[in-house]
Amino acid sequence: MATTFLRNFIAPALRRPLPSLSPALSRLTSTRAFSTTPLQNATLMQVLRGCRKPQRARHSTSPALSAIKAPMLKGVCVKVGVVRPKKPNSGERKTARVRLSTGRVITAFIPGEGHNIQQHSVVLVRGGRAQDCPGVRYKLVRGAMDLLGVSTRMTSRSKFGTKKPKKASVS
Repeated sequence: MATTFLRNFIAPALRRPLPSLSPALSRLTSTRAFSTTPLQNATLMQVLRGCRKPQRARHSTSPALSAIKAPMLKGVCVKVGVVRPKKPNSGERKTARVRLSTGRVITAFIPGEGHNIQQHSVVLVRGGRAQDCPGVRYKLVRGAMDLLGVSTRMTSRSKFGTKKPKKASVS
């Protein structure tokens, strides 16, 4: 059985002519970068046992957006609630169940202190997970559509949809 396997699968590969490489190029391909050891090829038995496996594909952090390659999506708020964060942290993180324009229903994090959204509010959803809330992979954009910005914010105002405060004029 082993001889038939070798005759049918390995022998035709050995009979094929190898592509000719220039000596300089073959020297470059035989060594690894930052190493003086030559590159070790897998042995025949290692290949037969299955050492060459393709890398697993990485999953996206925000699949509802990456499926249609959109940076943000519009949605309607179905329910507003709070989530308790994972182990070392404590508190109440504000979240919203949102039905996206694609029809998918997702859980999104409401950043900043206080919010004005309620059921049937139209919101804009972007990617980015809330690290200490399990299952929350999206964030709502403050200052867009029905979700107002954080009014008292002084630092990082662009992330929370707040305009620069007017300076008091002396008259």
